[in-house]
Amino acid sequence: MDTREATRLLKGVRAAALAGDRPPAAPRPEIAESWRRMLAGGVHPDRDARSRLLSASETEERRQVSPLREVMPVLREGLLPALDEALHIMVVADADGRLLWREGHRSILRKADRLGFAVGADWDEAVVGTNGVGTALVTRRPVQVFSAEHFVSSHHDWTCAGAPVHDPRDGRLLGVVDVSGPLATMHPATLAWVSSVARLAERELRVRHLESLERLRAVGAPLLARLPGRAAVVDPHGWTAAVTGLAPADRVALPKGLGPGPVWVAQLGDCVAEPLPGGWLLRLAEARGAAPAVSRVVLDLSGSRSWSATVYGAAGSWSQELSPRHAELLFLLAETPRGRSAAELAAELFGDPTRTVTVRAELSRVRRHLAGVLTHRPYRFAEDVEVELIRPADPARLLPHSTAPAVIRARLGRGRAPVVP
Repeated sequence: MDTREATRLLKGVRAAALAGDRPPAAPRPEIAESWRRMLAGGVHPDRDARSRLLSASETEERRQVSPLREVMPVLREGLLPALDEALHIMVVADADGRLLWREGHRSILRKADRLGFAVGADWDEAVVGTNGVGTALVTRRPVQVFSAEHFVSSHHDWTCAGAPVHDPRDGRLLGVVDVSGPLATMHPATLAWVSSVARLAERELRVRHLESLERLRAVGAPLLARLPGRAAVVDPHGWTAAVTGLAPADRVALPKGLGPGPVWVAQLGDCVAEPLPGGWLLRLAEARGAAPAVSRVVLDLSGSRSWSATVYGAAGSWSQELSPRHAELLFLLAETPRGRSAAELAAELFGDPTRTVTVRAELSRVRRHLAGVLTHRPYRFAEDVEVELIRPADPARLLPHSTAPAVIRARLGRGRAPVVP
């Protein structure tokens, strides 16, 4: 069956389904289920509904926090080389159906713009009907949607193939990678191709997770060697990096909102949680004492090219090397015990209080390594943590790379700027 004949048949199937008549052929089960959802949800079959596009800053903020950002090189390498010749585009959406990345053939990108298939757009199934992004999110399975299988008629000139990407650490749905293009250029094998690349992305996430566990083990194992009781080192998702005095388990179910201090863990019982860079030290009840989980942080900014944060707790100490940006942020927080909002930090770093997206993204990365040491709303060091700031002997040598207004004032001994209202 050629493309034109297939299109006519699919349009006849859709028309019969909308009218409640017997179709000339049965729609594929996943398409029939989606159409039923559309009819029940009141999606108009011939009216192109569009929700508000995300702003550039909103899109960038979602990109920064999305784990899919880490696997974009894998997706590009697996899909982009063939897209120009095939007249297709690749889109990557988050778990809400928002398109965060879009790349491919220029002429198809222009056509996609007219369809509203643009970065920041909402392609949730309940908004735009049956499609490779939204339907894959609902079913959590790869799906290919041909021409009139799209519930909304304005999409009938397109065919798309989308595959979900899951977080291998906890099975959480992260989003969808989709390849779309004109019906005449789409091949039935496209779905298998896109699905394979999505699995490669999941494998890359798994490799990165194993590498993070190795880094956590390198920090946690020396601490465990000094502890007299039973304890475990786990990452934020509960995956085990090291144990002492316990039978090893692949994963521990952590309570939501885990923070430093006493905590009950289903598989271990009463514990004391202490933050580590990239995870937690869980000391079992017999190892609990009066000492706080984290008592002191030494922020060493005395160097000209390297800076560190050393955290002291009941089980010992560990250090974290700081990037130039993270050194700037921690300096600002150490200077203001009451804490600062994202807008205040943006003003102090860039002289522009509107650059909150960058600040939040960087602080999110800092807090992955200093969980329990830093809190937010506002951003600050935890109340029970003593903070020692080591500056260079010569104030003019403080963070010499930095162009942040607050750091420049500190070098000149001018003190802090007024708080941004």
